[in-house]
Amino acid sequence: MGNSDNFFEKVYKVARLIPYGRVTSYGAIAKYLGAARSARMVGWAMNSSGSLEEEVPAHRVVNRLGILTGKHHFQGTNLMQQLLESEGIEVVDNQIQNFKEIFWDPSENL
Repeated sequence: MGNSDNFFEKVYKVARLIPYGRVTSYGAIAKYLGAARSARMVGWAMNSSGSLEEEVPAHRVVNRLGILTGKHHFQGTNLMQQLLESEGIEVVDNQIQNFKEIFWDPSENL
């Protein structure tokens, strides 16, 4: 088990704590884990989370502007958006509306 596996596990642990109807960003998770420059690695972790036994709500992790940058990693073109909308989150043109209001920052909440 390499170092990145370990990092991915930590990312998944944080992602599983994002409350229903809230979202966070790759960078916020990276910063919380003390790896502020590793937003891209958080993205990679989310991309591979689909193969895990224990579910990870990867749809709740977006870029720092609230844009659904990871959506092409979900089965079906609009699955990420549909999952968010089913939690009452409004998405217009791949961008989350009221992003600041529903943003969940692990550094402040954990």
